[in-house]
Amino acid sequence: MALWRAYQRALAAHPWKVQVLTAGSLMGLGDIISQQLVERRGLQEHQRGRTLTMVSLGCGFVDYPDALITSYYLWPAVQLANFYLVPLHYRLAVVQCVAVIWNSYLSWKAHRL
Repeated sequence: MALWRAYQRALAAHPWKVQVLTAGSLMGLGDIISQQLVERRGLQEHQRGRTLTMVSLGCGFVDYPDALITSYYLWPAVQLANFYLVPLHYRLAVVQCVAVIWNSYLSWKAHRL
């Protein structure tokens, strides 16, 4: 909880910087999950450059046509549940958790052979 409070304080003090770093971190985490759990590359075969690319893409938005269609199904449902069922102070955490899964999907989709 202390880490969460520190994050909230940083977000209040520097919203733009913290959101950019959060997006980059979540994109990187999504790529790590994709490489390790979906593609089962192992640590020796992990493509670090690919992870760094995904982290740097976290500063902007890059999508793929069929992923965009999937996005139209996923995010409205997530936000609908988030706004109606989740207390205000937990909404950001819920979206960030779903974003990690979404970023894993995007990484897999972008880098499959």
